[in-house]
Amino acid sequence: MKILMMLSAAVVIAVFASGAQARTEERQKVEILYETTLNLIHLLVEQGVIKREAANEMIRKAEEKARVAQQAQEKASPPAVEGPKKGEVRVTYVPEHIKKEIRDELRDAVVGQAKQEGWGDVNVVPEWASRFKLEGDIRLREQADFYASTNAPAANFQAIGQQIDNTTEDSLHRERLRMRLGINANVTRGVDMGLRLTTGNINDPATTGSILGGPLSMGSPTSTLQTLGTFNSKFGFVLDQAYLKLSPWDWITVKGGRFPNPFFVGTVGDVYTGTIRDVPHTIPTAGVIHTDLLWDADLNFEGLAINLHPWLKENRTMKPFLNAGIFPLQQINQSETVKAKDKWFYGAQAGVEWIPDELDTKVRVGAAYYDYRNISGVRNPAFGDTLFNQTATLFRQKGNSLFNIDNDGDPTTNLWALAADYRIANVTMVADYSRFKPIHVVGTVDYARNVGYNQNRIFTRTGQNIKPETDAYQIRLTVGYPVISERHQWQIFGFYRYSERDSMLDAFTDSNYLLGGTNHKGYTIHGLYGVAHNTWFGLRYNSYNQISGLPLGIDSINLDLNARF
Repeated sequence: MKILMMLSAAVVIAVFASGAQARTEERQKVEILYETTLNLIHLLVEQGVIKREAANEMIRKAEEKARVAQQAQEKASPPAVEGPKKGEVRVTYVPEHIKKEIRDELRDAVVGQAKQEGWGDVNVVPEWASRFKLEGDIRLREQADFYASTNAPAANFQAIGQQIDNTTEDSLHRERLRMRLGINANVTRGVDMGLRLTTGNINDPATTGSILGGPLSMGSPTSTLQTLGTFNSKFGFVLDQAYLKLSPWDWITVKGGRFPNPFFVGTVGDVYTGTIRDVPHTIPTAGVIHTDLLWDADLNFEGLAINLHPWLKENRTMKPFLNAGIFPLQQINQSETVKAKDKWFYGAQAGVEWIPDELDTKVRVGAAYYDYRNISGVRNPAFGDTLFNQTATLFRQKGNSLFNIDNDGDPTTNLWALAADYRIANVTMVADYSRFKPIHVVGTVDYARNVGYNQNRIFTRTGQNIKPETDAYQIRLTVGYPVISERHQWQIFGFYRYSERDSMLDAFTDSNYLLGGTNHKGYTIHGLYGVAHNTWFGLRYNSYNQISGLPLGIDSINLDLNARF
């Protein structure tokens, strides 16, 4: 209605001004205003804002009003003393500042309404739909694994509870695929929702849950790869993330549900920096730099996490942060025949980001403590008892010290559980040198130690005198573009990794190195190259050997084609 009133006023002024019998530049300006106003009215008719009949009536009334006003002004004016001289022109005067004010207000009002209602846009969507952001990625992988000739047979590993089904036969051709589809939705100011679907076989590999004969159907929490060659059967699509993110103030973020890793894990980039970022992402950025000493990059956390990051948006040399969370690992319904306790995981991490002036360097350091509760096994006390069967974890890879908690006298039904407690102290440092922008040189050092390992307690629990192997570290150097998003961008990195048997929980470590778990040492070399917008190739070579116990060495080559939107 406000727009219509302003248009009417513009028509009145234009018609009134056009009544002067002048052919000057001033008259041309008035005529331009008149034509512009009429064109705007016709545009409103075409867009369906007003009806044709209403527009014609508005113009007619405006012209009539202008004529009446002009006649009244002529009657009220004193008679002219003399007529105009030769060459003299008289024009009814409209002040320039009034015309400019009308033009500006009219333009702002019309443009504002046009943007709000999407005039002329055939693809216009409702306001609520603009709150959603859809993103996804796909990775095609050709994987080849090579086993050392000195490896012990797989049966020897299985006899001590390690889940290894092959140690001698090279897998030269294994085609694999990963597809992820994420939705980020802004519910309202300070409230966001994240949802991600992904590929992944939920039945492989064999888990403790299936060995227990329970109703659970679960796959690896550290991998979303789908291996091809299933006689063209359809792939599964599973819910990988579902969470709410609350940001009532700029310096605090709270997440609940199933969400990405909330801890700083050695990244200077857009993703995997805890929640030290402005917007949620369910799909990591291409070429993300991170240290994966403790956590696989595909691992998601379930529970509640809080991130404090004061002065994030301010230009400060030092920016502290604090990340913490509580995460249920295994819920157990206790009864007279089930005495196992719920398994929980608590984590806290404090650190600081240092950006010294004029040094083209960014340094981030974090110190963390991760505490697993009720994670170790308890042997069933009497023959035939199953009271503590569920103290065995639902998922393992390989490497951690184990013992058999089954007590039925049958060696073919062993139930392996963790022998040690796990309380992990972790220090992570990353330095990004950007003097050669867009090329970055990034160094990362990551160290972890299981400070909860108690040899006497393990002997009491298992009857085994297991010597402590509780340290792990990783040293990485990266050169290139920090994120691969365009053609000809590149990144090369390499690292050395050393992870002792009980330095961390083997269930959540990266599944690439010695094909997952702990108790390994070796190196990785990886290169990335952009071939198109958000499309890149990756080539990785891994070479790892087991540190202690039975001999095991595995080299692997991964050739990847990635694309994201």
